[in-house]
Amino acid sequence: MDKVRATAAEAVADIPSGASLAVGGFGLSGVPNVLIRALHDSGPDRLSVVSNNCGVDGGGLGILLAAGRIVRVTGSYIGDNKEFARQYLGGELEVELVPQGTLAERLRAGGAGIPAFFTPAGVGTQVADGGLPWRYAPDGTVALPSPAKEVRVFDGREYVMERGITTDFALVRAARGDRHGNLVLHRSARNFNPLAATAGRITVAEVEELVEPGELDPDNVHIPGVFVQRVVALTPEQAADKPIERRMVRTAATQGTVPA
Repeated sequence: MDKVRATAAEAVADIPSGASLAVGGFGLSGVPNVLIRALHDSGPDRLSVVSNNCGVDGGGLGILLAAGRIVRVTGSYIGDNKEFARQYLGGELEVELVPQGTLAERLRAGGAGIPAFFTPAGVGTQVADGGLPWRYAPDGTVALPSPAKEVRVFDGREYVMERGITTDFALVRAARGDRHGNLVLHRSARNFNPLAATAGRITVAEVEELVEPGELDPDNVHIPGVFVQRVVALTPEQAADKPIERRMVRTAATQGTVPA
């Protein structure tokens, strides 16, 4: 029952080239940065990643992306990651863009053993009709368009069928965790981490604070240990390393004012 691994390198050592990964995080919040760096150092390539976004330039999954280790991304947006945009538009990377709520439900469904579901999101668009550019050719033409999806009518309304997602591995981050793999997440860092954890066949969690079994209130556990196979305790320095994507500050003259 003790799922603790001594190092992040040990925890990801068996992730092979060609593996699929579900990775928690949203922007820079709740991203398993230590595990991602360890995976970068271990060297696998041709990775397929499922994550809300693919990190930022020089951070998170952006480290693997810049090293050319990722061949496919399933996510909801590109954001400010210039290298992500460059590889996608240059035909180096296959990208399946998915409405954010649909992506969350696809991960949840996969983790719950549900192969597919119907949603109104995307009906009447290329999400349902097909034709979204999954991969561009070097000349800018679409080399691989998305396929059309099944659409059905329920109670007079159209719904598109979406497939559940499962992956070979999942990488997640938690504020607290015990040796049995039970995890507690704080506020916005919860984001995609519980969904990714359930979707991965082998889930590896980095935790800012490791506690003994029985110390966590069962009512506060966000990811039960049954979904987690490996736990890595972060050092205080690693736990405190939480970059801010956009730092917004007020001057003394504007303190207490209400934006227009």
